[in-house]
Amino acid sequence: MGYHALHEFSRSGSAVSSEADAVRRATATVAIAAERSQALFGRKALAVEQLLALESECAEEGWDGHDAVPINPLAVLKAQRFLRALPDRMPLPEFAAEPDGSISLDWMPSRHRLFSVSIGPGDRLAFAWLDGTDSGHGVAFFDGQTVPQPVLVGIELTIGSAHAGLRAA
Repeated sequence: MGYHALHEFSRSGSAVSSEADAVRRATATVAIAAERSQALFGRKALAVEQLLALESECAEEGWDGHDAVPINPLAVLKAQRFLRALPDRMPLPEFAAEPDGSISLDWMPSRHRLFSVSIGPGDRLAFAWLDGTDSGHGVAFFDGQTVPQPVLVGIELTIGSAHAGLRAA
């Protein structure tokens, strides 16, 4: 949670002095450097790199060979915030571009179990799951700092007994 808090501090605040601005810029520099470090930011650094590579791959109109729009830069920002907010103990998702410019974050422990979150430029996360013959969907508000509880529970239930310790935390 430390790097997430540092990053959030670097982009927010109501102070307007030049000193406050200098502190905010310095904090942003430290947060960005930390996130690029595999040693400091861990596996999330690789996930952020994968997300940025996906954005680059899908930057052109029609990237899917049809009418897909480029990935929305705000969706990338929201996805990065989601990754930062995701508890460190959680497995990281796979990423996919959606034709409407959103990004899909997917946890797929098997062909018959999956949890998917669609992140667009807004504050709403659409999510869906499949567990054998059971399936469902929902929408949750994402404030950019805390992963909504229904999404966390959905991920935990989907990844199952291989990560049973998640439910106890």
